Amino acid sequence: MRLDAREARRRFGAAPVARLATAGADGAPHLVPVTFAVEGDTVVFAVDFKPKTSTNLRRLRNIAANPAVSFLVDHYDDDWARLWWVRADGTASITEEETARQEPVRLLREKYPQYAERPPEGPVVSTEVSAWRGWTAS
Repeated sequence: MRLDAREARRRFGAAPVARLATAGADGAPHLVPVTFAVEGDTVVFAVDFKPKTSTNLRRLRNIAANPAVSFLVDHYDDDWARLWWVRADGTASITEEETARQEPVRLLREKYPQYAERPPEGPVVSTEVSAWRGWTAS
C-alpha cells in the first residue's frame, strides 16, 4: 500500500538512520548510512566525528558533481505485515559556512544525544526533497 507524502515524511523523520545514495559524474552509484534530521521538506546531515577512512569523502565529491540524491529508510520485521519503506528524492547542496550550518546542526543535536556534547564540525549537506515515496505492507 502506498504511503501519502505526509505519512512518508513522518516515518522517515522518526527513523534513526537512512541510506544515502549518490552518483558521481561517472554515474557510479555510492550508498552509505547517515544520521539525519528533517525540517519540512529538507533533509540535513553533517560530516561528524565518527571515524572515516578519509576526509575526502566520496559522498561529498559525488554531490558536488551531481546533486541529485536519494535517501532510504525502512522497517523490517519477521511479521511481513509490518514492513515499510520510505524514499526521499531531492537536490543536495553542501555548506561549510558557519552561519548556514547553525540550524542544521541544531536539528541534528536535538535528534541525537551523541551530538549534544560533540556536535558535527564538518560540512553540512541540505537536501530539498522533491518527492516523498513510501510503501507499507498493511
